[in-house]
Amino acid sequence: MMNRRTLIQAASAGLLSPWALAQAQAQAERRFAPMPSSDWRTFELTLGVQVADVQGTTRVWLPLPDLDTEYQRTQENSWSGNASAARIVADPLRDTRMLYAEFDNAKPELAVTTRVQTRNRFTDWSKPLARVQEDPETLKVALAPTEFIPTDGLVKKTALGAIEGVPNDDVARTRAIYNWVVHNAFREPKVRGCGTGDVRTMLETGNLGGKCADLNAVFVGMCRSVGIPARDIYGVRVAPSAFGYRELGANPAGLKGAQHCRAEVFLKRYGWVAMDPADVLKVMRQETPDWIKDPANPVAAPVMKSLFGSWEGNWVGYNRAHDLHLPGQRGNATLPFLMYPQGENASGRFDELAPDTFKYTISSKEITA
Repeated sequence: MMNRRTLIQAASAGLLSPWALAQAQAQAERRFAPMPSSDWRTFELTLGVQVADVQGTTRVWLPLPDLDTEYQRTQENSWSGNASAARIVADPLRDTRMLYAEFDNAKPELAVTTRVQTRNRFTDWSKPLARVQEDPETLKVALAPTEFIPTDGLVKKTALGAIEGVPNDDVARTRAIYNWVVHNAFREPKVRGCGTGDVRTMLETGNLGGKCADLNAVFVGMCRSVGIPARDIYGVRVAPSAFGYRELGANPAGLKGAQHCRAEVFLKRYGWVAMDPADVLKVMRQETPDWIKDPANPVAAPVMKSLFGSWEGNWVGYNRAHDLHLPGQRGNATLPFLMYPQGENASGRFDELAPDTFKYTISSKEITA
């Protein structure tokens, strides 16, 4: 029986006949689709930071898994280090919880460990409901523009073009936007971190290359602009993928660089539904030696199909917040999202992607007992 990794290698090398390729792809699609499951996985996720540049009071903000959903739940948080003060705080606008710590004239060291449970997330499209109820304020927020994700101008024009001729149905229109992003945007490995999520600049310049925080933000902004509630979720991969894709998993011993933003939309007859066009584009760009340009390619097609409505439980979400102001921060700078450790001292805000001055480590351990 051909497994996912063998299929990828054979397809990339052109070693399969059309008939064999079709059979292998059908088998892979059946294997890839995460099935509904009540099986929870428990992880201990540890995030540690060290600051080499000591100038006056140092302030640090660390993201915490802050979701309580049908696919994720946090059990406990604990932390250690040499902080003069440390506590869980929330930003005033988004109510996103994080660990805040202060250090007075000491070389800062801080580590936070969270025990969190996750499981696969799956939408059964064959079982729509008459209608799903949701808090109107939650939907209002998921339709609103933000500083980095506008919903007017070119964003709306692009979305209207993507859904032109599509029936006035939120599932069909979401699929059309998802398909547009996969066909028109692309993964750009040279982008630092996960990108900035600056949707306006991407569309105005015509440069649709980016990483997850860019690509899924384009999807979210386009959905919002045509009346479909949508939001990003910022988090980190914590384990290898069970489906054989290297790019959809992570090494638990060292998760730096494993940060990943996902998306979800609210559909009237299904509720909140998982989406991840950015991961489709990541597989297309980085899973094989050659850049896959066609999402119908047998390596990419199962991913494109499955990530419209489901995702694997080897990922932990931190929060859904855009455009944050960190509690106690100096100045009024807006943070696009909180997915990386943040810090500042008398010399200003640290560069979270510069490990020589702001060093951090992330690791996870699956608890099976």
